[in-house]
Amino acid sequence: MTTHLVSPFIFRPLKIPKTLALIFHPKSSPVSRNPQNRHCRMQSQSRTTRKNPKRSSYGASRRSVLKKSFTQEQVMFTAPVSDDPVVGIIGGGMAGLVCALYLEKRGIRSTVFDTGIHGLGGRMGTRIIEPEHYIFDHAAQFFTVSDPQFLELVNRWREDGLVQQWEGTVGELEAGGHFVPLLSSPPRYIGVNGMRPLADSILSKTSIVNVVRPCWVSAFEPFNGMWHLSENGKPRGQFDAIVIAHNGKCANRLLASSGLPLIARQMKRLELSSIWALLAAFEDPLPFPGNSSAFPFEGAFVKGIDAVSWMANNTSKLSSDQGNGPHCWTFFSTAAFGERNKVPQENIPNATAEKLKIRMLEGVEIALGLSKGSLKRPLYTRLQLWGAALPTNSPGVPCIFDAHGRAGMCGDWLLGSSLEAAAISGMAMASHIADYFLSAGAHPDEFSVGLHNDFHQLQGYDIGQFPGMDPGKQIDNPQAYQLSS
Repeated sequence: MTTHLVSPFIFRPLKIPKTLALIFHPKSSPVSRNPQNRHCRMQSQSRTTRKNPKRSSYGASRRSVLKKSFTQEQVMFTAPVSDDPVVGIIGGGMAGLVCALYLEKRGIRSTVFDTGIHGLGGRMGTRIIEPEHYIFDHAAQFFTVSDPQFLELVNRWREDGLVQQWEGTVGELEAGGHFVPLLSSPPRYIGVNGMRPLADSILSKTSIVNVVRPCWVSAFEPFNGMWHLSENGKPRGQFDAIVIAHNGKCANRLLASSGLPLIARQMKRLELSSIWALLAAFEDPLPFPGNSSAFPFEGAFVKGIDAVSWMANNTSKLSSDQGNGPHCWTFFSTAAFGERNKVPQENIPNATAEKLKIRMLEGVEIALGLSKGSLKRPLYTRLQLWGAALPTNSPGVPCIFDAHGRAGMCGDWLLGSSLEAAAISGMAMASHIADYFLSAGAHPDEFSVGLHNDFHQLQGYDIGQFPGMDPGKQIDNPQAYQLSS
């Protein structure tokens, strides 16, 4: 028996700019760059034309993209939805993958476009360095579960051997080696072989989901009742509806001249943090001063140190063979440190990278209560900037959908900054689109949602939210363990 998810929304009317509406009829022609060749009807109080503004350069300012987003015409599809609709999903992180998975449950075909060269997953990143076989979760570190629908999905992953409960000790670490374990409940989950293999496996049992990667969708244009996607001029297919399942500057550029001004406006309201990730492999275990053998930890939220907000031992977390080295650690900076030291993440200057590595390793020494310079030089290091790491504000709605433009958005940022939020958003987006298709596209105002919701600031750790595990919440009758002598 198939269970259908019901879209949990209170519908709000779509507010369309009066002078900026572009109507598409069932047999309309492409939107031409020459206004004289258009076969679509423009509705306006005065004569207006869509000039298909010249695409902004890669370095376009936020202000210029914002201006385009607010002055573009609104696409209005009037063609009936096809009997066998297909959805284009731009972004192969947790939200996009789960959206595709749940669309299939409703019998709807989809194609997922992702930029990943090594695999899917977005922030579910795992890096393996060969031939040494150094392994690092270098983005999402673990996740918790509080939502019943997400729990059902996680239980299936556990049955398939994709995820397991992380039993290692996790706590909060203050300067000088002052460590306090956190509550053991709720359970923490990790990918069995890292987060990226989990992402690559989510769609392994689907039959009507197509995945295209690496692919940078650079434009989508309305034509003949469909969205036509392209990558630098190369056609990438036509779709009855599209879903933007990523964010940041690339999404803003994509939406700037899309014909979806209300969706573009909501995306522009999103604020994202920047965080540095340092991957380091050590020949020996990190030193824990004093008699700490009874209280080792595998992960710690670091408090009060600017250069480090999180540290985790990937070797003990992901490997059953922990006796011998190397010992692979992931260190994350604070968001404040990331913002102050932000550079173009595609081309980090070598001098900047070396300076930041030193500062972050010094932060590790301070956190563990080690003397400066006493930490042995790592066998391997790699520094990465997550320039659009995590959302810091949210509209608090599971998904956004413009029914007139047959386009939506899903992602963790719509509800919070966790993998659970991303999964719930993907489920909601799939359910909402499926219900819209069942209506044959009639009454679009009733299906438009999230286009006018205000944003609120998010609370949580610098590396994200973990539902059920509040910052500062410690074990019952907490006992602090001093790592330093």
